[in-house]
This record gives sequence, C-alpha cells and structure tokens, in this order.
Amino acid sequence: MLKERIVRVKISGRVQGVCYRAWTVQEANTRGIKGWVRNRLNGDVEAAFIGAPEAVEALCLACWSGPEFAQVEWVEVVEVDRAALPAEGPETGFHQLRTV
Repeated sequence: MLKERIVRVKISGRVQGVCYRAWTVQEANTRGIKGWVRNRLNGDVEAAFIGAPEAVEALCLACWSGPEFAQVEWVEVVEVDRAALPAEGPETGFHQLRTV
C-alpha cells in the first residue's frame, strides 16, 4: 500500500478573482491528487491535498506561483489526518467547494 500525504493549505495574497481555484483543480488532477479547494470570506484560498507525498509536495510548491494573475504572499501547509478535514465533497477526484 502506498503512503499517502494529507495536508491543509492556506494561500494568501491576491488569490481570488484570478482563477486560482480552477488552476488548483487542473494542477491537482494532473498530479493525481484528491481533495478540494475553496475561497474563504477573508480573501484567502484554502485547499486539502491527498495523494502521493512527492505529488503533494510538488503542488504545495506550485501554489507559491499559482495562475498567471495571482500575487501569492504566503502559503501555509499543515499536515493533517483525514479526520481533521471537513466532510465536504466527494471522496474521489479533486473539486471546488463553496465559499466559507
């Protein structure tokens, strides 16, 4: 059984209104990562990445750049277990969730 890495990521800066969520879905699907991404009312983007450790690490690093018009100021990555994630969204694939 392959080891899976689970992280919760918070991205701050100019990350809403620049297709950051759509970019994250595309990047996660390309890397075979499960999870979700959503906007926060405070202007941040929040995500959960579940997958192979090297794929999750690569996506976490890519979050510092994001899509073309994003201006990322900070990326916070916290290791979590599955029980610490909100019970939203399907268990398979990578999806956008509603803003909270």
